[in-house]
Amino acid sequence: MAEKLGNVWVFIEQEGGKIADVSLELVCKGRELAARLGVKTEAVLLGDQLEGCLNTLYAYGCETVFLAENKRLEPFTVLPYAKVIMDLIRKHKPNILLFGATMKGRELAPRLASEKLAGLTADCTDLKIDDFDDKVNKKSYTDKLMQIRPAFGGNIIATIVNTWDDPQMVTVREGVMKMDAPDFSRKGKVVRVPVELSDVDTVVKVLERVRADKEVDLKGAQIIVAGGYGVGSKENFKLIRELAEVLGGEVGASRAAVDAGWIDHDHQVGQTGVTVRPRLYIACGISGSIQHRAGMSDSKKIIAINTDPDAPIFSVAHYAIVGDLNEVVPKMIKAFKAKA
Repeated sequence: MAEKLGNVWVFIEQEGGKIADVSLELVCKGRELAARLGVKTEAVLLGDQLEGCLNTLYAYGCETVFLAENKRLEPFTVLPYAKVIMDLIRKHKPNILLFGATMKGRELAPRLASEKLAGLTADCTDLKIDDFDDKVNKKSYTDKLMQIRPAFGGNIIATIVNTWDDPQMVTVREGVMKMDAPDFSRKGKVVRVPVELSDVDTVVKVLERVRADKEVDLKGAQIIVAGGYGVGSKENFKLIRELAEVLGGEVGASRAAVDAGWIDHDHQVGQTGVTVRPRLYIACGISGSIQHRAGMSDSKKIIAINTDPDAPIFSVAHYAIVGDLNEVVPKMIKAFKAKA
């Protein structure tokens, strides 16, 4: 008789009772994986001011929430979180554990993987359940987590499988998993976890928090005009900005343009930037590496402008314009201004 699979767990990041978007995206993905395995979707929630989070987590698909509420659990310290979660893992034996690829997730997940001697795949862009045939060791595995991510500088897409003891652990970047609409008719249960912390566990204290609003919100933008290395220079980016302004959109960029110093990293779209799904994405002078396409290929309409007719960006574009952006973009600006 096959051993019963453990459940799918999501580590929930929150502050002041507000759940991070990446955590809700992972709950939705976790529910999909759990349905495929015939197990439950569960969440681990630690910190303070947490009661308001429960109904939201149920609405997005969590069936059980492990709630460890303690005012001494500072939101930016990792060691106390690792201790509490490790105790829960040993007791409940989850099959899959999902973390956001955030500052906290990237600190916490490796500590847990090291303590548990489990595998960890970072910055996944997709997750699936499938069977795996290990031809080297001549073993077959059923219902394993396919951990999909770009590798070798984004030149290939790799599928990674852990064949050792569960949990199978991954971190996932914000925006790469789709967030379903919440259903507030869903109900769940809460398991309250006692938190016993020593003075050593709480040695780090947050003395001050400084907040600064981002100047650009690519994730929420409905129209994005993005420039790549083909724009030619920092000065030429004024064309990209002008077109975005005429359309009422945001300015995006490829990694090459950011690395060249032509625009800030906050504008970067792709695997190492932001994943976006706007109604309209206009790619100007972007060749379309696999990393960039992974971050924008789900846009509803894609217009690509490039002098190279064989540019990879055209493989995901709905409308392809082969030409010099310095000639095409000014015509687009003029046309949209006239229409406005």
